[in-house]
Amino acid sequence: MSVAACSICFASEDEWTSAAFMAQADKLLPIEQPYDYHHKLKEGPLHRLRRDSAAKPTDEEMSLPPTGWKVLIRADADPLVRHSAEDLRKYLQVAMQVDIHLELRESLDDWAELSHVIVVGTPNHLPHIGESLQGPKDYEIRVSPKRIAVCGFDDRGVMFGLYNLEERMTLREAPFLPRNLHTVRHSLYQTRMALSWLGWMEWPDNYLAHLAHDGFDAIFASVYANPNGVKGPPPYDPIMRRQSPARLHDLVRRAKQQGIKVYVPILYSYTGEPDNEAELRKLVRDIVNQFPDVQGYILLTEGFYYKSFFSFGVGGRKHDGDLRNWARHWTRAVGIVAEECQRINPKIEVLPWEYNIDFSPQQADSKRYITSLLPQETIPLLTWENGKSFEIDGLRGFLRDYSINQIGPAEVTEAQLAETKQRGMKVYAKVDTFATWQFGTTPYLPCPQQWARRYDALAKAGVNGTLETWSNGYKPNFVAELRAWSCWTDAPPLDNLLRCMARREFGAGSEELVLKAWDRFSRAIQLVPDTGPSMGTNFAVANPLFFQQPPLRTMTVKNSWWNRNSAIGSLINPYWPYTPQRMVFYPDFSNRTNKAENYARTWSGINQSAENSEPVLPIFNKYLLLAADGFEEGLKSYRKAALRAPKSKQAGAMKEVQLAEQMQRMLRSNQAILEFEHLRFTLAKTTESDKKKSILASMTEILRQEIQRTEGSLVAAQRDSRLGYECEQDYVYTPYVLEEKLRLLQTTLEEQLPAYQKR
Repeated sequence: MSVAACSICFASEDEWTSAAFMAQADKLLPIEQPYDYHHKLKEGPLHRLRRDSAAKPTDEEMSLPPTGWKVLIRADADPLVRHSAEDLRKYLQVAMQVDIHLELRESLDDWAELSHVIVVGTPNHLPHIGESLQGPKDYEIRVSPKRIAVCGFDDRGVMFGLYNLEERMTLREAPFLPRNLHTVRHSLYQTRMALSWLGWMEWPDNYLAHLAHDGFDAIFASVYANPNGVKGPPPYDPIMRRQSPARLHDLVRRAKQQGIKVYVPILYSYTGEPDNEAELRKLVRDIVNQFPDVQGYILLTEGFYYKSFFSFGVGGRKHDGDLRNWARHWTRAVGIVAEECQRINPKIEVLPWEYNIDFSPQQADSKRYITSLLPQETIPLLTWENGKSFEIDGLRGFLRDYSINQIGPAEVTEAQLAETKQRGMKVYAKVDTFATWQFGTTPYLPCPQQWARRYDALAKAGVNGTLETWSNGYKPNFVAELRAWSCWTDAPPLDNLLRCMARREFGAGSEELVLKAWDRFSRAIQLVPDTGPSMGTNFAVANPLFFQQPPLRTMTVKNSWWNRNSAIGSLINPYWPYTPQRMVFYPDFSNRTNKAENYARTWSGINQSAENSEPVLPIFNKYLLLAADGFEEGLKSYRKAALRAPKSKQAGAMKEVQLAEQMQRMLRSNQAILEFEHLRFTLAKTTESDKKKSILASMTEILRQEIQRTEGSLVAAQRDSRLGYECEQDYVYTPYVLEEKLRLLQTTLEEQLPAYQKR
C-alpha cells in the first residue's frame, strides 16, 4: 500500500517512535472506562461482521452463496448438536452475510447425494463417514463445491468441528473453503479447562460461548470455596467468598448447554484422626450427591492439606514435619476423596495438585516421590514450568512463578511425568498458553512463536489434559485461537496460520511487518529475567520512584492495637495503597537493605551464597533492557503495520500495538525503579560531594524518562480497559493510579531532588 493510500499519512515510516505513535492513539482511539471490556464480553454479540467485501475466491476454493444452502441435522440429534448447528447458522448470517436455513430431518442416510447443504452429525447419523475418528472431540470435515459434511465422534466433536469451520472462514474473512478439503482431526487433550477472566463465578452465557469457540471444553469454578457452601479451612476461608450452591447449580446447567464440563475444588484440613476422616468422607459424599453433573474435583494444597496450611520452601516457611511423612498423609486424604467420589460415580475425575511443595530444580526426587504415592485412579495435576532453571551470564536461576520466557517443563515436572508414565497414569498440567503472571496485567502476550514452542512441548510430553491461564483467566485473543488449532492433529503450518491472522488483524500487505514483530517479541520474551507475580512485569508502569518517604495515603495500624498481620495490615501499603502490598516496590528508608538487589535475586531465582556474593542487580537490569530493546525492534514494524491498516481495522490494530508498547514500558519502568532505588541507597551512604552530584544527575534523568513513559502508559490504559486488570487481583492499576504516579514523579523531580541538592 502506498503512503498516499494509508488512512494516516506520514512523511517517513521510520520516524514513528513510541511517543509519536501514542500521540496518534490519543487522537484516534476513544477513552474506555474500567470494566468496559468486561461489559462487552458479558453483553455484546458473540458474532460480528468478519467479511472482507473485497475478498474473491481462488480457483482452489469454493464459496457459499448469499442464499440457497441449508444446514441439515437429524431431528433426534442431541441438544448440543442442535445448539452448534444453530450457532453456525447465526455465524454465517452475521459474520459472513450468508442466509442459510437450519432443517431437521428424520434421516441423513442419503447425505452424500444431496447438494447445497452442510450436513452435520455423528457416525451413527452419517453413514460412510467418520470411520477414522478415534475418541471424544475428534471430528472429520469434507468439503466439495456441492456439499460440506461435518462428522464428530461424539456431540462435542460435532460442536468443535462446526466451530473449526467457522474459524477457517474467519481466517479467510469470507465464506470460502478449500474446494477439496478433507481433514480428520484427533483431539490431543481429554480436557482443556480455564478460569474466568471476568471475576470469581462470573460466567455469563456469552462468555461460555466464547470459551467453547476457542476450543475449551471445561471450566474450573468456585475457586478456593467448597461448592456446597461449607466453610473451608484457613487461610482462605476468612478472606475468600463463600459459594452459593444454587449459583453453582445454575452454572453447571448453563455450561452443559455450551458443551462445557465443570470442575470444582474440595477444601479440607485432614489430620488423619478417625473423626476427621469420617467428616471428610461425609463432605465428599454431600458434595458429589448434591452436584451429580460436576465432572471432577481439584485437590489443590492451597486449601486441601494435611493438618495446616504451609509452603515447603520457595519463599514459604518449612513445615514442622518431614516432607515425606506429610506426603504419605496428604496422598491418603486424596485417596479418601477418590474412594468416595468413584463409589458414587466411577467417571468422576479426582485431580490432586501439590502446588505448594518446593518446585526448585533440586527437588525433582521429592516431587517424583509424592507422585509415586498418589492413588492409581487419580489424575495428577502437574505445574508445568514453575521452577524451570535457566542461566544468565553464568548465574543460574529458576522460574519463581508462571512465566513464558522458558518453554518448560521444569525439572521437577519432568520427573513427575516420568513417574506417571511408568505407572501408566493419565496426567493433566496446569500450564499457561496465552497469558501468564509474567506480564499478568497484560490480557495476552503477543509472542505466538514462543507460545507455539510450548504447545509442541506439551504434545511431546503426552499431557492428557490442561488447566490453562491460571490465574489470568480466559479472554478472546489471537493467541488463544492459535492454541485452539494446536489442540487437534492436522493443524495448518504455524506460519500459514500466523500469516492469515496478521492479514485479518492488520490488513492485506502488512503480513511481513506483523510476522517480523511477533518473531521479535517471541525472542525478546526469552530474555526477561523477572519471573512471577511481581511488581516488575505487572505494576512497574504504575509504581513510583520513591526518593523520600511519602505521606500516608490511608489508615495505618503501626501503633494501634490491631494486628498488623491481619488482612488490612498485610494487604495494603499505606504509602501507596492502590494495589496489593506485594505488588508495590517500596524502599527501605532506614537504608539497611538494598531492596533493589534483593528484588533482582528473588524474582530471578538467583540466590547467591555468602561465599559468592557477586551482585545480581546489574545483570538483572541488563537483561530487562535487552528484552525491552528486542520489543522495540518488533514495535518498529508493528507500528508501521497499524498505521497502514485500512480504516475498518485500524482501531483494533492500534490496540494490538498499544498492548506491546505497554509490555516494553513495563520492562523499562522495572529497570528504572530498581536503578533509581540502587542510586538512592548508594546516595545515602555517600559522603563525597562530587559523587553525590553525579548520582543526583543520574536520578534526575531517570525521573524525566519515567515521566514520559508514564504519560504513554496513561494513554494506553485510558484506551484499553483490559490493561491493568488481572482476575485474581481485580485492577492492579488504573488510569487514576497512573495519574497519581505522575503527580509524585513531578513532585520528586521539581521539589524533592532540588531540596536535597540545596542541603
